[in-house]
Amino acid sequence: MSTEIKGLTDEEAVAACVAPDASTQDFFFQQTMLRIKDPRESLKFYTQVLGMRLLSKLDFPEMKFSLYFLGFEKEEDIPKDAEERKKWTFRQKATLELTHNWGTESDPDFKGHHNGNSDPRGFGHIGIRVPDVDAACAYFETLQVKFIKRPNDGKMKGLAFIQDPDGYWIEILNYDNSKF
Repeated sequence: MSTEIKGLTDEEAVAACVAPDASTQDFFFQQTMLRIKDPRESLKFYTQVLGMRLLSKLDFPEMKFSLYFLGFEKEEDIPKDAEERKKWTFRQKATLELTHNWGTESDPDFKGHHNGNSDPRGFGHIGIRVPDVDAACAYFETLQVKFIKRPNDGKMKGLAFIQDPDGYWIEILNYDNSKF
């Protein structure tokens, strides 16, 4: 007798959850970190292609790495003072942290980081909501962005996947207009 493999029912998913403890009421999702090879390429991609802004940059010379925090904040809201900017950055929700280990950009033997979408699978993608998926994809075309999936490909219509310079997948979506 074979058993059909399937996901949780809606009821099972709800039952698997626990009410948040009061001590977690001020927790929020602050960042997702991606390791990058070349900050010049990655910063250009995330600012030009996706419209993010550099919120803060932190250098760790003793450990030979830098962190670049990006987000969709208004330029006028970003503090000019370096210390205040750092504190402000860590109060923002859903930022992207790009981690650059110095030297990878010029190391001919550096093979890149695993993007999670080949075996062994793990991390999958980040998602960016846009007002119009087709218009965003037309813009990406002008910048020669690499597509993994275009809006009308496959079974899930109305969303796309693009790739950043390090091969990480980025879902481009607008749930209001998606057909899945």
